[in-house]
Amino acid sequence: MNGIKKHRGLKRYYKNLASKIDDWSGLNFTDPKFAWFDLWHTHFDWRGYGNESFKKRKPHLDKLFRHFELLEQKVKCLETDFQIWATILDSESANDALFLHTPNPNHDNFPWIIKQLKKESTLTNSNLDKYLNELQGYEKLYGQADEPFCVLYKKNVGLINWL
Repeated sequence: MNGIKKHRGLKRYYKNLASKIDDWSGLNFTDPKFAWFDLWHTHFDWRGYGNESFKKRKPHLDKLFRHFELLEQKVKCLETDFQIWATILDSESANDALFLHTPNPNHDNFPWIIKQLKKESTLTNSNLDKYLNELQGYEKLYGQADEPFCVLYKKNVGLINWL
């Protein structure tokens, strides 16, 4: 053996990724007066397959943005302010995430503010930068932490005041 681990079932994995809609029943939207989210987020590429190539990353991004649209519909019932956004990292696909945040009893951290964001791209991954620029309906802001990242949100969907 040459030490390379073969991933089995990837064809089924990507088929499910493209078609399966995750169950949102774990999120409390049933009582809009008492629903709260303290930087709730979810990742779509837990195993980091997208780090290997953009071809493997794109289906995870597609799913993240499909779920952004679903979450956007779900939050319409909330009777409180909220924030919804996605954070996409330049090279760490496993850390790409979709966020929902509201005032909450855990911390006085609403609204969440990400500082030092710019309108000009900081991404070095040209395939990722192209993909994000082709997305319609999203505002994009860029930053630099351990690596370049992009924050995406929609105007008039929740409270966003990062600039």
